[in-house]
Amino acid sequence: MSVTVRWAPSPTGNIHLGNARPALLNWFFARRHGGKYVLRMDDTDHARSTREFADGIEADLAWLGVQPDLLVRQSERTALYDAAKEKLIAAGRLYPCYETEEELDRKRARARLLGKPPIYDRAALSLTDEDRARLEAEGRKPHWRFKLDGKPVQFNDLIKGQQTVNTASMSDPVLIRADGSYLYTLPSVVDDIDLGITHVIRGEDHVSNTGTQIEIFEALGGVVPTFAHHNLLTDAQGQGFSKRMGSQPMADFRAEGYEPLAIAIVATLTGTSLAVEPYENLDAIAARLDFSMISHGAARFDDAELDTLNARILHAMPYAEAASRLSSLGLEGEAMWNLLRENLRKFGDIVEWSKLLTGPVETVVAPEDQEFLTLAKTLLPQEPWDESTWSQWTDALKATTGRKGKALFLPLRMALTGRHDGPELKSLLVLLGRKACLDRLP
Repeated sequence: MSVTVRWAPSPTGNIHLGNARPALLNWFFARRHGGKYVLRMDDTDHARSTREFADGIEADLAWLGVQPDLLVRQSERTALYDAAKEKLIAAGRLYPCYETEEELDRKRARARLLGKPPIYDRAALSLTDEDRARLEAEGRKPHWRFKLDGKPVQFNDLIKGQQTVNTASMSDPVLIRADGSYLYTLPSVVDDIDLGITHVIRGEDHVSNTGTQIEIFEALGGVVPTFAHHNLLTDAQGQGFSKRMGSQPMADFRAEGYEPLAIAIVATLTGTSLAVEPYENLDAIAARLDFSMISHGAARFDDAELDTLNARILHAMPYAEAASRLSSLGLEGEAMWNLLRENLRKFGDIVEWSKLLTGPVETVVAPEDQEFLTLAKTLLPQEPWDESTWSQWTDALKATTGRKGKALFLPLRMALTGRHDGPELKSLLVLLGRKACLDRLP
């Protein structure tokens, strides 16, 4: 069977790490199976959905390395939903209801007082044509509910295994608001049928919705896709990511200089049996990650783990991959990159580190090291230099002064770089050259 998946964000805000998880898991599944990836903008909420947010979602996906095969917008597909609405009405599965939200709240409160589940009592099914005409004459507009079969709906979840949702314990869901606008459920099912979606991969918070959606698939005569509900990504405190809670937008990670691959790895491999470690690219993750590896427990994001992973990716990045980015910063040189990359936490750090080679460097000389560094200057070997030059120089200094360890090496590092940390001095020395070293030594 040909695989077609979809990721369906609502363009009502900026996406965050929690959104990146299903976006990427769908991408991995499509790549692993040679399938098709559909980006579906669920923009039926006209009051909150904006093209600016939609464009931002596309930009974030592109930054992560996801390239949809098809982009559709629900706001442009209303005719399909209207047709499905009429089909469900004709089949007796969609019925008009006239209760106000206040009346529904009172019904739910009364049911709780009586120790009953607060589910809709289907009173609207008893309305006559005259009742409906009277209510509409009063100015009431109906919302429309889907009549559930009220039977156990079973499906085999690719992550959670065999699942059962008992729709008898659920209220008939509202599919169409009183203003005629569609809620998420009906357009989602209609689109899945029309677009030939074979697998729906999404967060485990949608498991209870699946029973309802399967019944709608069947009522519309559509093929029910295979479902996979993954664990949700949470922050370090166990709080789920949310637009409403102001979770950090994906664009912020980009602005802060994180590698998109680091974000992709943390967003998807957290909460799996695979280690959160560097991979060559997204396809390498897709080739390794199987849904059987996704835990049924929490997937807790760790800021420190992201920082460590980001640095590890940079430390292993070949020059061929870094070259164009270096050029955009006005830098070049494979030897320079190979020397400095292991000191990077973010790619942009290379600008500051490159000053070790190009200057200016604010050298630091302790008073007690002045005489030692003056001697070091006189013992600096003649060129040509290679990586053995450092040991020749320090061996001569050690023999002359008796200094060793930190007392020998740190004054040289501080004089040449102005830093306590940094790249290996044996390699740095070769790239600096004798003249630059002489200029920096007091």
